[in-house]
Amino acid sequence: MSSADTLRLLLLSSLWGLSFIFMRVAAPEFGPIPLVLVRMGIGALLLLPLLLSLHYVRLIWQHKGPLLLLGVVNHVLPFSLLALATTRLEAGFTSLINATTPIFTALLGAAFFATPVQRQQYLGLALALLGVYVLSADRLDFALGGDGWFIIAILGATFCYGIAGNYSKTRLGHLPTRVLAAGSSAMSALVLLIPGVLLWPSDPISPLAWGNALALAMLSTTLAFLLYFGLLASAGATAASTVTFLVPVSALLWGYWLLDETLSLQVIAGMVITLLGTAIATKMLRFRPSGALRRPPPPHE
Repeated sequence: MSSADTLRLLLLSSLWGLSFIFMRVAAPEFGPIPLVLVRMGIGALLLLPLLLSLHYVRLIWQHKGPLLLLGVVNHVLPFSLLALATTRLEAGFTSLINATTPIFTALLGAAFFATPVQRQQYLGLALALLGVYVLSADRLDFALGGDGWFIIAILGATFCYGIAGNYSKTRLGHLPTRVLAAGSSAMSALVLLIPGVLLWPSDPISPLAWGNALALAMLSTTLAFLLYFGLLASAGATAASTVTFLVPVSALLWGYWLLDETLSLQVIAGMVITLLGTAIATKMLRFRPSGALRRPPPPHE
């Protein structure tokens, strides 16, 4: 990977890590749905220049149904669930549980999209779930308004991402990435328009919350999309996938520096176990099968 790609990767992980900070600050004032409307509405408008070609517009129109479904499953639902979670949970904590997305992608791919799953991926799943338990063992309160429900919301978001990843790969993989990004973002904004307006807060929204909402839309959505697809084109899918492991680290550090969130031993241990499990499940770490060991040649007679 070139130095330019490395810088792109670090900037991308930083921007996506900051998205949890922006949501943590803005969501309590906006509410989850209006905040995601601002995020996707502005994001879609800023991505429209990618579609300055009749060919791309025609592709979006021909695939409007699948792109609408992708927008709902990849943007509307998970972004709303994560925004809801950040009204209660710390930004770094939320990002760590969200890092299990590749696990759900692999499992849902095996269950519904005929994607084979290897034995080591089940080990990775078990480790990642253990990491989530270490992170949240003392917060699994399912009383009304308890933290447990907000943790379920994060897992619901990762489940949505898992469906979206498999669906886009198997059903929309032939479309250009700019059509997927801009088309699904525009569809998301349309879906969110009416509920976002109806749920718009009656109280004035502070400049701080507006600033974070705009940063979420412009930096952690539009710019991050452009960086990700640029990295995908120049360095490949494997290099781009390493952002999964950098985002929670970035969010934890930003949360510690900007929001005075605690970096406890429990959080660090949970992070290490969760990311190790994710690395195994996504085959970033591979085990050498026992049959791969070379046998010594037979002795000469």
